Amino acid sequence: MLGFRDSTLQPKPWELVSESMDSDPGEIELSGYAEADEGHPDQDEHVELLSHIGKRLISSLLGLNLVVFGVSCVVAQALNQVDLTQQQPRLLVLVLVGFSLLWMLWFLLWARKHPSVSPQRDHHAAGTSVICVLLLFAACSVLLYICRMVYVMETRQCKAAVLLLAPFIETPFLIIQTYLLWAHSKDCIHSHKTIIRTGLVVIFSSDLLLWLSAVMEDSIHVEIELEKEDDIRISSINMSEDKSSVCQCAASASCLVFRKGFELLFPFHMEFYLTAACLVYVMWTNVGRRMDAAHHPSSEHKLNLHLLSKGRLVLGLVCGVLVLLAGVAVFILYQVWVGEPDRRHTAFIIFYSFHLCVTPLMCLSSLAGMVLQRLEKRKLEGGHNPTRSLDVTLLLGTVAGPLALAYLSLLAAMFVSSSRSLRNMEVSYSALSLMELVLQNIFIISGLHRHQSALPKRTGTQWRAIFKKKKKKADSNEQKTAESLLEVNSSSPPGVQVDEVPKSWSKRITQEICVFLIFSNITMWFIPAFGVHPQFENGLGKQFFGFTAWFVLANMFQPLSVFYRMHSVGALMELLVSA
Repeated sequence: MLGFRDSTLQPKPWELVSESMDSDPGEIELSGYAEADEGHPDQDEHVELLSHIGKRLISSLLGLNLVVFGVSCVVAQALNQVDLTQQQPRLLVLVLVGFSLLWMLWFLLWARKHPSVSPQRDHHAAGTSVICVLLLFAACSVLLYICRMVYVMETRQCKAAVLLLAPFIETPFLIIQTYLLWAHSKDCIHSHKTIIRTGLVVIFSSDLLLWLSAVMEDSIHVEIELEKEDDIRISSINMSEDKSSVCQCAASASCLVFRKGFELLFPFHMEFYLTAACLVYVMWTNVGRRMDAAHHPSSEHKLNLHLLSKGRLVLGLVCGVLVLLAGVAVFILYQVWVGEPDRRHTAFIIFYSFHLCVTPLMCLSSLAGMVLQRLEKRKLEGGHNPTRSLDVTLLLGTVAGPLALAYLSLLAAMFVSSSRSLRNMEVSYSALSLMELVLQNIFIISGLHRHQSALPKRTGTQWRAIFKKKKKKADSNEQKTAESLLEVNSSSPPGVQVDEVPKSWSKRITQEICVFLIFSNITMWFIPAFGVHPQFENGLGKQFFGFTAWFVLANMFQPLSVFYRMHSVGALMELLVSA
């Protein structure tokens, strides 16, 4: 009968079981139904989609539950410290860290014994700049853990047992994870995929919860400092914080030194776990991935890194270094003067004046880069690239932090009755920040999606139409003769020779823009990362939103702002290399 297939084509249950046992353990393969549906493209695509989803379903659900439960515990600890002590949430994180540590040791030994488990590599994942940044953050985090060990041992009478044990467990976890990402972040593993995905999800959850715990710890620190300054007491700070403040390094000079080192290295510690979580996510997406034959590293990118050493990029490098040096000076003056009542307003003027000078330059640079991208026609990168998708997702996700903070500060400055000059500077600074964030994101994201090579030879005609309009009336016979001579005397196509000058001109300007934006974003990163937060000290947000509400909002979006700047630096370095 029509509508029914022969029963011999239908897979038997025991055949499906035997096929699934022969395949990778834990992986759901619907091969029997796929064979039965040969000749039906729509059904084949549907079965392939279901199989692809089923492969990651177990690890995805596990990661979702771990992250949601961990976030609930950490947030509950921050909001309700009476019923939930520091031991329960911290103990959960340490358990995940312990499981992750054991899994990483097993994976490294297993990968060493079976080097063929990763026959293919994703060369877009974990570039050289990202690994260098990760190693820098890891080194700073190890120093932070050393300072933290000495600090908790000096104040062990006031600390819980879990807090005393935490740095001794987290330090080997950080070191081994750094080696794992350095050695295997590009691997596309094709064996024991379910076990590999599950372990990576546990590591990913541990990184996110450690980062969130660090953010909450930094938020409490800033809140206590401002309470001391304004002589304000909030009911959410209970007796445990007062007890810890009494026990902090009362009689030991070495304890004060190590505590200061802990405070200085704290921003790098937060950035490490967020960066590591992103790389672990890329590893998770690459498990079982089949790379195309055309997916290979480009040797041309390595050559472009010599532009800085040869001195060809002068303008962007000089301007970027000047911005960086000026930012260091502003940072030092602000930190020294903001605590003095007589010079407090001067510190705000210096901070806002610096940003009101640098931010418009960043806007113009991003706008010029967008114009050059429109002129230099390039193909869009085809195919699914998990690393590229993650870069764009992180840029769009983390930019919500500085955007929200700028909008909130702009709203507070417009409707609060305070110093007129301070309000005007805050309004201008917030408005320019919004414009700069939008333009830079468009420039970076459009550049990441562009292919390495330009469109085929038609680009020479486009440049000729733009820059050589006056030569349209030339004799056609002379043009044909010149083109024929060019074909004879040159080994490259005539289209490439004609547009060589415009290409080098646009490439040079794009590289100068990228270098300037890299130094500018580094400056915009380290100023708030090391404790310069005018949104906390100028009083506009506290006066408009209220003390508690403003701290909740500011501490939620400020870490995202710091991470956005650091991720922008990595994306801009990739644009510089691929320009």
